[in-house]
Amino acid sequence: MPNIQRLNTAAADFWPQLEALTAWEGVADAEVTAVVREILARVRAEGDAALLEYTRRFDRLDLTHAAELELSAERLQQALAAIPAEQRAALETAAGRIRVYAERQKLESWTFTEADGSVLGQQVTPLDRVGLYVPGGKAAYPSSVLMNAVPAKVAGVAEVVMVAPTPDGVLNELVLAAAAVAGVDRVFTLGGAQAIGALAYGTATVPRVDKIVGPGNIYVAAAKRQVFGTVGIDMIAGPSEILVVCDGRTDPDWIAMDLFSQAEHDEDAQPILISLDAAFLDQVAASVERLLPQLERREIITASLERRAALIKVGNWAEAAQVVNFIAPEHLELSVDRPEALLPLIRHAGAIFMGRYTAEAVGDYCAGPNHVLPTSRTARFSSPLGVYDFQKRSSLIHCSPAGAATLGRIASLLARGEGLTAHARSAEFRLQAVDK
Repeated sequence: MPNIQRLNTAAADFWPQLEALTAWEGVADAEVTAVVREILARVRAEGDAALLEYTRRFDRLDLTHAAELELSAERLQQALAAIPAEQRAALETAAGRIRVYAERQKLESWTFTEADGSVLGQQVTPLDRVGLYVPGGKAAYPSSVLMNAVPAKVAGVAEVVMVAPTPDGVLNELVLAAAAVAGVDRVFTLGGAQAIGALAYGTATVPRVDKIVGPGNIYVAAAKRQVFGTVGIDMIAGPSEILVVCDGRTDPDWIAMDLFSQAEHDEDAQPILISLDAAFLDQVAASVERLLPQLERREIITASLERRAALIKVGNWAEAAQVVNFIAPEHLELSVDRPEALLPLIRHAGAIFMGRYTAEAVGDYCAGPNHVLPTSRTARFSSPLGVYDFQKRSSLIHCSPAGAATLGRIASLLARGEGLTAHARSAEFRLQAVDK
C-alpha cells in the first residue's frame, strides 16, 4: 500500500504543508542548462552538420545528408493506411471533435467608427509557420499531435512543421498517422534540444518557425525556455496533475482509477483528492490498495502516490474551493451531484471535468477541448492551448481630419509633459493642416 499523505484544513499547519506538497522547482538544473546552451549554440552556428552529429550521438542514426531527416507526405499517408481501421477511425473522430471545438475559439478582426469618422479596430492574422515537438521512443503521443496541430490549422497557420525523434530509426506509425490526419505539412526525425534549436534558428534543411509548441523531456523544456524571445513558445510544462473534488457519493474505484490515470505519466505527477467525507477518503485509499497491483505501470504510479499525492479532508465547499484555487490544478474533476453549483467558486484550473461520469481521460483524447494545459500552479495566470495561441492581433488606428485634431492636441500635451517634443510636433504638424 503506497504511503499517501493525509491533510486536513482544520490543522494549524495545513497551508504550509499544502504549499510544500505542490511546490515544483522548475525544468532544469545548472548542468542541464549548460548542456542545452552548448547544443543550441552549435546548431545555430553549424546548422545541418550539428543536427547530423547529434542524431548519431543521441538517436544512434548515421545519416549522410540532412535531407534524410525529412519524411515525405507519402510516408505519412502510408502510415495512415497501414494502421488498424479502428485506430484510424478513433484518430479521425478525435481530430474532428478537436476541430469543431477549435472553430469556436477563432478570433475575428473588428473595427468601429467614432462620431468624428475615425476608425479603431483590431486585425487578427495567423502565424506563418509553427513548429510542433512530439516526443519519441517510449513516450509517443499521437493525441498530442492532434491537440497541437489541429488548432494551428484552424487558426490558418500556413505551415506546421513537426519534429519527432526516432531512436534507432524506429518510427511510430500511430504518430505519423496522426500527423496525416491533423494536416501537418512537414515532418523531420529530430529530437531533443537540437530539434528545438533547428526550429528556432533554422538550418539549410529545417525551416525557421515563429512559435514552438508541444511537450518534451527536461532538455526540450530547457531549450524552449532558452530560445523564447527568438521564437514564441506555448509553455514550460511541469509534471501532470489531477485534483478530484468528491462529495463521497461516487464509486471509490472510479476515483482511485482517476488518480492513477495521471500518476502513471510520471513519478513526479501529482494526484490529489479532496472530500468533506473522511470515511470516503478511507474508501478510496482501500480502492487504491486493491486496484494498484493490477496496473501495468504500478511502479511509476506508486512512486507518484508516495512522493506527491494527498488525500485532503475539508470542512465545507468553500474550503474545498479555496484549496482548489490555491493549487490551480491542470485537471480538476468536480465529482459531485451539481458541479455547476461549485463552478462559480472556481477561479483557477486548466480544465474542469464536471459530474461523476466525466473521466479526465476523455479530455486527454477526444472530448474536444485541448489537453495542453497549464501546470505547476500556472493556471492562476495562463490558459489551455487553443486557436488563439496561433493567432496574433494588430491594432488599427485610422484618424479622420477631425480625429487628428482632437487626438493630436491630447497627444501633444502628454508628449510635451514627458519631454518628447518630436512626438508632440509630429501630432502638431497635422493640427496645422486641419486648422487651415
